[in-house]
Amino acid sequence: MSETLPDKESVLREMANHPAVSAIAAWNAEALTDARWDRNELTLTIAREEIVAAARTVQQAGYNFLEDVTAVDWFPAIPRFQISYHIVSHSHKERIRLRVLVDEASPSLETITNVWPSANYYEREVFDLFGVRFDGHPNMRRIMMPEDWSGHPLRKDYPVEGYR
Repeated sequence: MSETLPDKESVLREMANHPAVSAIAAWNAEALTDARWDRNELTLTIAREEIVAAARTVQQAGYNFLEDVTAVDWFPAIPRFQISYHIVSHSHKERIRLRVLVDEASPSLETITNVWPSANYYEREVFDLFGVRFDGHPNMRRIMMPEDWSGHPLRKDYPVEGYR
């Protein structure tokens, strides 16, 4: 039997004093499209066009370490891709996840390398394996696969034995 997760408004109400939630709400509550508290972890879904400003806002709220940037391919769902930014606050001793949903028709979003330079390699990995581009990235090219490789091998519709 599944348990229903609380909606965005109830999570925001319950977590109004949480440093990341209060910072995002004070900056631009409309940029926050969803909020979930599940298994002792906070996930804030951010509007695609606001990810850089949201990253900067949580950084200023004390979330000082970008631990990872990764993606999930929900093919054939729309939007298809979920980009997750795992961010740690050493002073608050906790981590949060910023999540952005990206559609297949234009699989790109703005880079956050100006906020966290360590995003450089993570974003290249997401591009290489999922085909999601990061606009403004200083070196957007493959990092794991050869430059002449066809396709992006972690996409759900990628042929198991590769393109022939």
